[in-house]
Amino acid sequence: MTYEELVRFHGHSCPGLAIGYRMTLAALAQLRTLRAEEEELVAIVENDACGVDALQCLAGCTFGKGNLRFRDYGKHVYTLYSRASGAGVRVLFHGRAVPEEVRQDKARLASFILAAPQESIITVSAAARLPPEPAKIRQSVLCSSCGEPVMDSRTRMIEGRIVCLPCAEAAEVR
Repeated sequence: MTYEELVRFHGHSCPGLAIGYRMTLAALAQLRTLRAEEEELVAIVENDACGVDALQCLAGCTFGKGNLRFRDYGKHVYTLYSRASGAGVRVLFHGRAVPEEVRQDKARLASFILAAPQESIITVSAAARLPPEPAKIRQSVLCSSCGEPVMDSRTRMIEGRIVCLPCAEAAEVR
């Protein structure tokens, strides 16, 4: 997939999309793999910025397939694992080589990121942790408060009743 195709999917070109594009390509090259059709790859992203759209498109890791995990650490870090090889790679966008005057102009910054030598903006290292377990399909139960089906692992017991997280939070506020 080209950067232009990603822009059409995402809706606009921006530094975040360029960052995700470069980070994901670096990870896939290091793992010597292509886009996941199923759960061959699993990704942990440490932000919810524009670049995650690039990762989803290029790597095939999505929330729906259960092979995309979000950790809200506010960092431009992606960790990808190949289930086939057992290898894992951590990719960090550090952007040290980005000139200060370029940082102020989003279009120039995106262009710089797309053209920069990889090592000047990205650090690739072996993943320090084991890959997460494959996604599990869980049973749904009915929330005794709102009556809506909810995954059984996302419930709480309040006064002997099974409730969904929003109803549990509402009960705590009362």
